[in-house]
Amino acid sequence: MPISLPDLPYAKGDLAPHISANTLDFHYGKHHKAYVDKTNAAIAGQPLDDASLEDIVRASAGKDQGLFNNAAQVWNHTFYWNSMAPNGGGAPTGDVADAINGTFGGYDAFRQAFADAGATQFGSGWAWLVAKDGKLEVRKTLNAETPLTDKSCTPLLTMDVWEHAYYLDYQNKRPDYIGAFLDNLVNWDFANANLKNA
Repeated sequence: MPISLPDLPYAKGDLAPHISANTLDFHYGKHHKAYVDKTNAAIAGQPLDDASLEDIVRASAGKDQGLFNNAAQVWNHTFYWNSMAPNGGGAPTGDVADAINGTFGGYDAFRQAFADAGATQFGSGWAWLVAKDGKLEVRKTLNAETPLTDKSCTPLLTMDVWEHAYYLDYQNKRPDYIGAFLDNLVNWDFANANLKNA
């Protein structure tokens, strides 16, 4: 069964002014769609043709870089769209708030660690909040790399720091985009739901 481009969990203009509909037209409508199309072309008639997206990502890691790059980017982007919500951001509530306090000593320390991960990821990549062994970790990954390939952790949320995620709105000011993401867009309900499955 081909991999499909999932619907966005909000309308393209709903994240404005922090992320514009114009950015989503390109980022979702062009980049994400291209990863879906290339993944489907690579698996057509192959053993992974009927596999789930997660299984394709894990099976191709370290074996088929082209397939991994595209399939992982499909998964990463889908996770990213759900990591944001209109009127999101700010300090979390619920279990993830307790876990952040327990691991980082408070939201401000987490915010700094997550912002630093995004700002210091050289070139293209991602910043992640993951749960592992009852604690939280902030990670950064290069290009299409994803914690999905690490079965010892559960991704809770991610922030895309490829230039196509922010350049139309923020040009080269990645820290401004990171601040907008943390203060206005983070979907803590999504992070809480993922934490329940950790």
